[in-house]
Amino acid sequence: MSEKAARPDAQAQLAGFIFAVLLLDPELRVVEANPAAENLLGKSAKRLAGHDLFEVIEVSDERLYVSMRRSQGQLVARGVSIRADGVTKRVNITASPLHQHPGWKVITFSDVGQEELADERTVAMRGPAVLAHEIKNPLAAISGAAQLLSRKLKEKDKGLAQVISDEVARIASLIDRMQKLGSETPEPVAPFNLHEAIRQAIKTVRTGSDVELTLAEEFDPSLPPVLGNREAFEQVLINLLANARDACAKEEAPLVTVKTRFVSGFAFNAIRLGRAIRLPIEVTVSDNGWGIDPALVDHVFEPFVSSKKHGQGLGLALVKKLVRDMDGRITHDRDERRGLTHFRIHLPTAK
Repeated sequence: MSEKAARPDAQAQLAGFIFAVLLLDPELRVVEANPAAENLLGKSAKRLAGHDLFEVIEVSDERLYVSMRRSQGQLVARGVSIRADGVTKRVNITASPLHQHPGWKVITFSDVGQEELADERTVAMRGPAVLAHEIKNPLAAISGAAQLLSRKLKEKDKGLAQVISDEVARIASLIDRMQKLGSETPEPVAPFNLHEAIRQAIKTVRTGSDVELTLAEEFDPSLPPVLGNREAFEQVLINLLANARDACAKEEAPLVTVKTRFVSGFAFNAIRLGRAIRLPIEVTVSDNGWGIDPALVDHVFEPFVSSKKHGQGLGLALVKKLVRDMDGRITHDRDERRGLTHFRIHLPTAK
């Protein structure tokens, strides 16, 4: 059998897992960690080895801690909040005992977002799209009536008609965004230069901003072209940068950072596409604001969810839709130790 066609050994199989996998000895010390675990936990396998599992992660659920310590059976826990390397994440956890090796366990961690259902987007976005369609026709009639009315009014009363026209235009803009959420046809993708697109988005946000803040760039100049839709990506960055700016605007020294890097082992199990997608290009938008309201932290990408007083709650829903249309993925996490909120985009490279 040729070397190319040789059966992968156990180490190669472990490295190929898109879920984080840890091998624990009977004392719950880490013996092995695959690349996905290194990425999730923020430490190399060498640094993880020999440490107690609960030195590596903190868990919010005391029952899980006790079960892991005492139980020798299988365990499944969903939506668990863990803290690793100063970052809080929500994950699904499984523990599988190795019965031929008493006390030994294999632990897997999967980001909650790794298990998106195929119809998630359809269910979440269909409502706004249908609502937008139903509103658009009467809105057009109101706009036309306001224009006709304006011609017949005295000059001192025309301002009222203008208010109607302006409000109709504002609602029409909102409806256009709602319809984009429900669109089933993604924009075409092509290779583009990531950093050129990011700088264009930064320029747009700076031009329209009256907040004095530092907007820092930490770019990896060696990154290859990404595969996506440049216009959609710029829109994504503009939304994230504007949100980050608003989140830290009241800080003494507001700071927004855009960082790019290559993450070789990252893959996303896109059930809706029936395959794992390699997403090695990471773009992170960070701010030093107070972070997301804990009550909203699990819902920020849902339509009509917003912590802003006059927010419409469509910006991040549209961001997620645009990123997914490029076969990418977006997540967020909070680093309390450094006081930073991160939104991370992962995208495929152009072949």
